Amino acid sequence: MGSDARFGWHAGSASRHALSVRRIAASERTETGNIQLGMVLTFVAGAINAGGFLAVGHYTSHMSGVVSAMADNLALGASGLLALGLGALFPFLAGAGCSAILINWGRRHACGGQYALPLLLEAILLSGFGALGSLWSDAPGFVFAAIPLLCFIMGLQNATVTKISGARIRTTHVTGIVTDLGIELGKLCYWNGSRLGADVPIVRADRGKLSLLAALLGSFFLGGVLGALGFKYLGFVPCIPLALLLLVLALPPVLGDVIATLRPKSNATSL
Repeated sequence: MGSDARFGWHAGSASRHALSVRRIAASERTETGNIQLGMVLTFVAGAINAGGFLAVGHYTSHMSGVVSAMADNLALGASGLLALGLGALFPFLAGAGCSAILINWGRRHACGGQYALPLLLEAILLSGFGALGSLWSDAPGFVFAAIPLLCFIMGLQNATVTKISGARIRTTHVTGIVTDLGIELGKLCYWNGSRLGADVPIVRADRGKLSLLAALLGSFFLGGVLGALGFKYLGFVPCIPLALLLLVLALPPVLGDVIATLRPKSNATSL
């Protein structure tokens, strides 16, 4: 194979990879793109949740635990801890609402990066959390600023992938993932028997869904392990590669929208 042919093969391979990355967060959705995006965001969620626990002492995606703790603290009269729970719940809710606003705004304006806008915002906020922690992690009020910020990020990304996948994939709701995984495993192990009538449906597991759920669970766990190790030994440095990962997904469709918006103006100026 000549050098020109090798160069052409590498260039073609690079362009296909770039196109594939661009499509992961694009407005035209495919099942493959949904799975790829879900895997990446589940990994990021696991890293932020586990690593964030080492940084602020609280899990920031577990709203079931937050609401349960709020109920306990209300019953015990612990108003300070109740306020802390509200400071996690409302930012998570606000993050999910912000995702819906950005996506619907992008849809209304026919943006190809409508789903990339929340990811871009998440990357910016995650970078901000890393900078905040690097500069003021020892400050007395750091936790009270960091917990709402992390909860907002978790709500933002969970709502984004929920809307993209039609509620089939949730990046932080591991309880739901494990529940659905158990259902499919139960159907997989179910013995239909040999004396079934024609009108009795056969129980079959959705093997594709089973594989997806197992992959999402593994991705969350892997992200958690790497995030915890990163925050333990490197401090807030892991926020940088996580933010860059989100930027790689978000920037191509967003820049495409920006270029498409600027192109008519440049043509009008040249005329």
